[in-house]
Order: sequence, then C-alpha cells, then structure tokens
Amino acid sequence: MEPRIQYAKTADGVSIAFSTLGQGMPLVYMPLSTASNIQFEWQIPEIRRWTERLAKERTVVRYDGRGSGLSEREVTDLSLDAHVLDLEAVVDRLGLDRFALLGGFVLGPVAIAYAARHAERVSQLILWCSWARASDMYRSAQAQSFAALREKDWELYTETVAHSLLGWSAGGPARRLAARMRESVTQETMQAAMRAVTEFDVMDSLPKVQAATLVLHRREFAFAELSLARGLASGMPNSRLAVLGGASLAPYLGDTEAVLAAIDEFLGEGEEPARVAEAPEAGAFRTVLFTDVEGSTSLTRRLGDAKGRAVLREHERIVREALKTHGGTEVKTMGDGFMACFSSATGALECAIAMQRAFAEHNAALLRQAQDAHTEPVEVRIRIGLNAGEPIAEDEDLFGTAVILAARVAAKAEGGEILVSDVVRQLVAGKGFLFSDRGDVVLRGFEDPVRLYDVRWREGE
Repeated sequence: MEPRIQYAKTADGVSIAFSTLGQGMPLVYMPLSTASNIQFEWQIPEIRRWTERLAKERTVVRYDGRGSGLSEREVTDLSLDAHVLDLEAVVDRLGLDRFALLGGFVLGPVAIAYAARHAERVSQLILWCSWARASDMYRSAQAQSFAALREKDWELYTETVAHSLLGWSAGGPARRLAARMRESVTQETMQAAMRAVTEFDVMDSLPKVQAATLVLHRREFAFAELSLARGLASGMPNSRLAVLGGASLAPYLGDTEAVLAAIDEFLGEGEEPARVAEAPEAGAFRTVLFTDVEGSTSLTRRLGDAKGRAVLREHERIVREALKTHGGTEVKTMGDGFMACFSSATGALECAIAMQRAFAEHNAALLRQAQDAHTEPVEVRIRIGLNAGEPIAEDEDLFGTAVILAARVAAKAEGGEILVSDVVRQLVAGKGFLFSDRGDVVLRGFEDPVRLYDVRWREGE
C-alpha cells in the first residue's frame, strides 16, 4: 500500500510533503540530498523494501525538502536554517514530542543543527555518511568536477553523480537514481541548492548535541573520507562511530542487513525501562501516577494473545518514553498498566498530558491506516490518575495511603482521561494547567469523599 501524502506548512510559508509508514516509536528519516521525491522513490523496489524494513517495528516519517519532490518547488531560501524549518514543520504537524532522527550526506548538517537546537525532542540521532563542515568535502577535485558538469549538462551530471555515489557497477539502481533526481528537482534549483549546501557549517553545534548519536559510515565510500565521520563522532559528547563495509551511499544497496542491524540495535537501546538508579528516599514527598489500559482483557480476547500482547507492548513503549522525557521513575508494571513516581507534581502532570497526546496521535495514525485498508482500527485508550503525598519506599516499591489513593483515582477515570486529587491541583496552581471539577467522589477503602479534577489536555479545550 502506498503511503498517503500529507502536507505541513513551514514558518516561512513553504508547503512540505511528508508521509508515514508503520507504527511504534517515531523515526524521522530525512532526505539525504536536495533532490528527493517520496512518491517516486516508493516505486523503486530497493527503496521500498528498505523503507518497509525500517518501519517493521516503528513509525517512519519521510518528507521532501523544499524545492524538490512533492514539496513546494518555487522557493528562494535554501539555507541551512530554511531546511531546519522544513523538519520543524513536519514534526510539529505530526505532534511528535520525542522522536529518533536519521539524517545524512549533504543534509546531515541540518540534522545536527536541529538536534542541537531541540535537544528536548530528539531522543536519538543517526548520521549516515556525512560531515559537519561542507568545505572539508567540497574542495575535492571530484566535487569541483561535478559542479562544473552540473552547470553544463544536466542529464550527464545526474547520470555521473548517481553512478559515482552508488558505485559504477550499480547499473539499474544508479539509472533509477539519476531519473529520480531529474524528476525531483530542476537544474536551476539544484544549482542554487548545491551552492547553499557548500556553505553549511555546524562545527560549533557538535558539542551542543546531547542526544545519543550513532555515526554510520561506509569504509569505501569515495565521496566522503572516513576522517569526516571520525570528526563527527569525536565532536559530539554522546556519540559512537560504526564503520561498515561497502562503497555505496545508498543504505538500501550492498550489505543492507549490517546497516539495519546497527540501526535496530541503537534504537532498541532507547526502549529500556525508565528507571533511575536510586529508589526514592523514605518519607520523601512524591507525586504518584498510575496508568491502566481501558478494556485490556476484552481487547486480548478479541485479538488473541499474540496481537493483544503487541498492542500492550506499544502502550509500554509510549509510557516509558514519556517517563524518560519528563523525569519519572517507573516503580512497576502490572501487565496493562504502570505505577510511576515523580519528585515534581508539575513534571508528573506534564508527563500524563504527553502520554495522552501520544496515544491520541497513535490512535489517529491507526485509524488512517485502517481506513486505507478497510479494516477495523485497534485503539489504545488509557486511564491516568495522580495523587501526591509521602509514600513508604521499600524494596524498590512504594506503599501507603498516597499510593492507594492514586490507584483509586485512576480507576475512576475513563479511557483518554487524566484525573487528579485536590492535592495535585493545589501543588500545580498557577502553572497554566486547566481543570474541570468532578466534585466529591467516594473511593473504595476511604471513609471521606475525595475531591477529583479532570485535566483538560486536548488542544482547544
């Protein structure tokens, strides 16, 4: 099934075409060059198989940069900052609070710039056959020859570049890449884009990239020396370098399994439970958060054990990602729910809102896919409840009235709701949160009614 093309509008008014494929942890896969066409590329068997494999356990987001493909072609600003606006527009349009980012080759510096400017949103960064300072690469004799050919003979330029980048023995794939370039961008725009690209320099941004970073490079790739990849890895504080065999720029050619294995292993490291090293100190004031999947038993009965478990794994991934982002500690999981704690009531509430928005986006994506496939969507709706107090910490678990009350509050919520006790509401007073008074509610095990509040987390409420 061909991915559905959608559009995002940049801050400077440029329409950017994008598509999504799969479900799970979002991976934004940037174009590697200034000539991309996500619709044309889907028709190329090697690229389609590569993209489908990337999307096997995650949501892959792809887009065409300004001036190329299905995005707006008539543009004049092709600077690094303008390309960052393209990426910002797509992730904002999808509402991605946290995602992995894969960029490379001539637009690798754009990925680096974005990761440095938006450290809170990039969970992991993957750079493919790229560099930080374009002048280190474009002063080569080969690059100068390409620039001269680009001005004189557009068709010969695309054929020569395609074979040079993919390997002179690539044959069909190289011819398809050349055709894709001519289909994706005009000669004039390519000339302007490459003049801008040669000025990209993000050396000063390297130390500011806080995300875990994997620098991937093919040893025999002639267009960019291995020393450029080493420079990238050494310049970022939380990075590693993996050198793979092969000479092709295209990750979908050659030993693709080695590339995929490196990416899968690296991205899998971001899915570990969000637990801090030390348990909360005894008597410490904590905000306790409970989640619960609505109708999990009937869901498993309807889907079967294997598919039902796959749905719950997605619930676990989204919750753990939110906990990690907002400083929460996973205390334990109960199969279809979590218990977590926070030192900050504000952080706990922000985390709860991020969870519900992530599930809303996840369900919307499933609905779109189901409509395209004419099948029934499988939504994941969670209840969230919060309370604050001084729980008893023992054997990496929490006990006491504050914990029991939080669990009871969560049980009163409906799928898609966040309910909090009055204690939590008072702790975050003046912080910009919106509440609806649910009145006094009798909770099992508590003699006195408890005042509950519904957190209004949807846009426009």
